[in-house]
Amino acid sequence: MAEERGPVLVPGRRLRMFGNGTWPHTAAGERETRRNVMSNTRTLRPRRSPGQPEGQPAAGPAPGGRPGPGADPMVSARGANMSPRRTDATMTSAGHRHRYDAIVVGARCAGAATAMLLARRGFDVLLVDRARFPSEIPHGHYIRQHGPPRLAAWGLLDRVLATGCPPITSITMDLGDFPLTGRGLVVDGVPVGIAPRRAALDQVLIDAAIQAGAEFRDRFGVHDLTFDDDRVTGIRARGGLTERARVVIGAHGRNSRVAKLVEAPAYAQQPTLACWYFAYWSGVPLDGLEMYWRDHRMIFAHPTNDELSAVFVGWPIAELAAVRSGIEAQLMAVVDRVPDLSQRIRSGRREERIYGAAQLPNFLRKPYGPGWALVGDAGCHKDPARALGICDALRDAELLADSLTSSLSGAQAETAALGEYERRRNEATMDDYEANLRAARFSPPAPEVLQARAAARGNPHAMAQFCLAWEGRITRRTPAAELYQPPRA
Repeated sequence: MAEERGPVLVPGRRLRMFGNGTWPHTAAGERETRRNVMSNTRTLRPRRSPGQPEGQPAAGPAPGGRPGPGADPMVSARGANMSPRRTDATMTSAGHRHRYDAIVVGARCAGAATAMLLARRGFDVLLVDRARFPSEIPHGHYIRQHGPPRLAAWGLLDRVLATGCPPITSITMDLGDFPLTGRGLVVDGVPVGIAPRRAALDQVLIDAAIQAGAEFRDRFGVHDLTFDDDRVTGIRARGGLTERARVVIGAHGRNSRVAKLVEAPAYAQQPTLACWYFAYWSGVPLDGLEMYWRDHRMIFAHPTNDELSAVFVGWPIAELAAVRSGIEAQLMAVVDRVPDLSQRIRSGRREERIYGAAQLPNFLRKPYGPGWALVGDAGCHKDPARALGICDALRDAELLADSLTSSLSGAQAETAALGEYERRRNEATMDDYEANLRAARFSPPAPEVLQARAAARGNPHAMAQFCLAWEGRITRRTPAAELYQPPRA
């Protein structure tokens, strides 16, 4: 979600340090750290051979750059989030690498995950982002469906939880009929959901990429691409610095500069259907995820880092002007339609400004071409109605890493390998993409869904099974899933 300026912060806003010891900076322009200029460190990092088993990071020094013990935690040094530069390959006269296997532009969840997976497989990866890290972005951050299991498989779920992000093991869902609550929603030791703040999640993924051997540079803006005929060969920063790679990956959101520069065609497009506003409260008890549908309005609330509760409210985009006429009042008017939730929120304290998004086009893009690829929102952007953004970004990072492993290792031609990536991505996402469009239109629940809910009502096991099926955590082959799985058509 992009930021929409709303009411200012309430007095007494508190700075919080995430559980992993990092201090966030907001993307909304609020500098929550002081700058301290220091020189960058260049050290040798051993290189693995492509194809080395994933999950075996290269030997060598731990990623550095953060202030050491005793340093002022409010100070972010220039280059503090730049991983040590490798010096084990051909250098140009300007002192930078001759060529990487892959350059990933955008170090949020899709880009950092892609860089990590490629580096774990032995490829030489440069990860860049124009932002400073760790930093917040005003986007939704609930991770559901296949997202938590994938983080667990990568060995990162415990690291995310260690930031102070609570596991979500219950869901209360009210579709205008009655509140249905499923509890104990844990499958194979993995909770049904997590909702880490983006500064925490992205930093865990970046750290994992660095530990796998990727080079990371924050505050590195990509101005242009370099080409050889129609093939992308690298990136050019403002000021003229260039870096070369066998493939450049755009992973920097729906307004991807890489996608724009290569003129990646979009398809299955739908305009913005909804607008969303959200904020964070302290002192609001939430047992897990809560979802409420009220006459073309939707409320989502869930716990997140630092004992805060995130509350999101959505309206049809046609009502944007009315919502903007008084954002806080309009948001609370919707919350007041759920008296129990309203009482809890009004008894708490809003700790941050109200953020919002009203430019949420829906599309898929062709995610590859000669020397380039797209992943995450750069390749497929959806309204946040069903909170699919992060889980799908992690999945697509894995799909892209699989295809690039085939092409970069020479096992498969680039066009064939990346064509397979697009096919697998679309096969995995299209049903959910269509269902998400219906949700973003605030369409009434399907009769089959209401019938399944009614059948489960009052039965704790059946209600839990309904929620697990809704989240895609039990398969359609099980009798419970056949009964409670929401229809996709």
